[in-house]
Amino acid sequence: MTTERFQLRPFDTVVSPIMSEKSTVVQQKGCYMFKVALNATKADIKEAVEHLFTVKVKSVNTLVRKGKNKIFKGRPHTRSDEKVAYVALLQGYSIPELSVLNLSQEKEEANGSETI
Repeated sequence: MTTERFQLRPFDTVVSPIMSEKSTVVQQKGCYMFKVALNATKADIKEAVEHLFTVKVKSVNTLVRKGKNKIFKGRPHTRSDEKVAYVALLQGYSIPELSVLNLSQEKEEANGSETI
């Protein structure tokens, strides 16, 4: 009996990048945070990031955030779980589209070049 695992496409694997204060600190060390599909494996995540951003991945660490219990309009509700991946890139690679540091530098350059 063989069980073939369903292969996820890159856009289904990597749901979105995470932009927060913590992800900014982690980016300075050459690591990026992504929200990924719950059934994605580390190998799927590595392949998807390399395909989407044309970089080489050094390592992938994952964690599952359990959904919180909340009360909305007097009714209890549980938020869904989400999986987060920390993707470390090899030395010399970066993802400029996701770099918060590059965005802040571009914003400063744009504000500095305007004349009133």
